Amino acid sequence: MNWWLAAAAALIAGGLGPSLWAAVRGTPGRRVVAQNMATLLLCLVFLLLAQGYGRPSYTDLALVVSVLGPAGTLIFARLLGEEMEKDPPGARLLTPAVAALAPATVVPLCVATGPGRAMLKLLLVGVLLVAGGVVTTKAVRRA
Repeated sequence: MNWWLAAAAALIAGGLGPSLWAAVRGTPGRRVVAQNMATLLLCLVFLLLAQGYGRPSYTDLALVVSVLGPAGTLIFARLLGEEMEKDPPGARLLTPAVAALAPATVVPLCVATGPGRAMLKLLLVGVLLVAGGVVTTKAVRRA
């Protein structure tokens, strides 16, 4: 087991598990926020696993999740807008979490990968995660 796999295990245990629990047990607003956080963490886990196992194809999974995750959050925010107005979710920490976790994971992976096509994919995933996090946070707050 290397450090990349240890970091992925830590994200799964410390972040993904509680996010999935909140997505199952919370109010509709909290479920949407937890789903968005779980998407971010799952994407970062895929990136860490790609580096840990030396399988660049996992980066493609992270790219797909970084595109579809925010789209799913926007759809849920739209469909559950009335229920979320009654009990607004606490989405204050979502944007700082995205802004901190995505670069903190993507930058070391870019350094370890080195210049090339794989690094461009990593940077694209990082940009999509940050942009998607900002857009979905604004949508959840307005809903």
